[in-house]
Amino acid sequence: MDTYEHSVFLDVEKCNGCTTCLKHCPTEAIRIRDHHAVINEQRCIDCGECIRLCHNKAKRAVCSKLSAMDRFKWKIALPAPTLYGQFDNLDDVDYVLNGLLKIGFDDVFEVSAAAELVSAYTRVYLKTEGVKKPVISSACPVVVRLIGLRFPFLNDNIIRMLPPMEIAAMLARERAKKQHPELSDDEIGVCFISPCPAKVSYVKNGFGGYRSLVDVVVSISDIYFQLINAMKHSDDLPTMSSSGMIGIGWATTGGEATAIFNENYLAADGIDNVIRVLDQIENGNIPKLEFIELNACTGGCVGGVMSMQNPFIAKARLQSLRRYLPVSQNFLSKEEEKYIPEGYFFNSLPTYNPISRLSDSMAESMRMMSDIQKLREELPGIDCGSCGAPTCRAFAEDVVRHRADLRDCMIAHREELEQYLLKKG
Repeated sequence: MDTYEHSVFLDVEKCNGCTTCLKHCPTEAIRIRDHHAVINEQRCIDCGECIRLCHNKAKRAVCSKLSAMDRFKWKIALPAPTLYGQFDNLDDVDYVLNGLLKIGFDDVFEVSAAAELVSAYTRVYLKTEGVKKPVISSACPVVVRLIGLRFPFLNDNIIRMLPPMEIAAMLARERAKKQHPELSDDEIGVCFISPCPAKVSYVKNGFGGYRSLVDVVVSISDIYFQLINAMKHSDDLPTMSSSGMIGIGWATTGGEATAIFNENYLAADGIDNVIRVLDQIENGNIPKLEFIELNACTGGCVGGVMSMQNPFIAKARLQSLRRYLPVSQNFLSKEEEKYIPEGYFFNSLPTYNPISRLSDSMAESMRMMSDIQKLREELPGIDCGSCGAPTCRAFAEDVVRHRADLRDCMIAHREELEQYLLKKG
């Protein structure tokens, strides 16, 4: 049974039952019932599209507040590289890192530094014999869950490497224990500053049997103003940054893919484009590629709904910031290139029931599929959404599954409705 804990929340009081989210949900997880949206938790992938598109702000991301770190004795911040693109005229990442110390953190470990290590080990992984290609990045948790639910035959293509956030948490904890051996594991708190709700869900759920080393996830938008007030410009600013162009480039589409130093890659963003690419991979209608980077948000992580700035403005700022940085500050030695440390891997992916599966019984599935097809042919086929489902095909499935009534289709029963109104009139 799927017990996935989500981070996208629906405020029923604010929802007026419009069909905007219904039409754009990539997994058809939303229905309109009793004049408001209802989210099917088994289908939701926490992509944030409904948050991004809701005019009534009835959808929102649920994450922790910064005060959740108060219970820890040693507080570590993990800033996503997207954070650097939120500030105008930022010419040095150290302003942000020192600002995080001023708002209450004891240490900062850049996720962009961990990203450079992940990129280096991905290059090693791609050279490993027997790896199924094209290798699909596991960095975006939305894509990983989407593949499990909708493209399960591509599970073996996903690289079993932990995302940079998790590697950063691991290395930050190791550094804290080394510098402060008197601290217990429970006294060390790790806080990821996230641009998207899917990272919140990842921390809550992990990958398969793997549990996250991150304790708290706060949104960029929640700490933005507090941080900007703490970022004082100074001539004697301590040097803290340990990442370069590669690490910060992970915030935008193509940053991860170009870091493999291989021309046989593809990078796509936006959930609709991601689905098209996955369809092509599954059908074999794609050129021979080594690596595929997929980002659910437009522009990459800079497009996350928990960030502050327009993703294209943030991307331009990051490009300007990267211009004067070294390529990387985290290259591997010849000895390190021989193998990937075991701590960088997760052993298994979560197991989901594919959303296309109608029943555990093959015979029952075939019968239901036949019923859906017959009913679909009787429906108008205009996908108006007035029935509360995104498409006529989805409505037919709801009826066959006994989750909707055929009379909910106003178009199919228009003549009956007109006759009823004439009689009543």
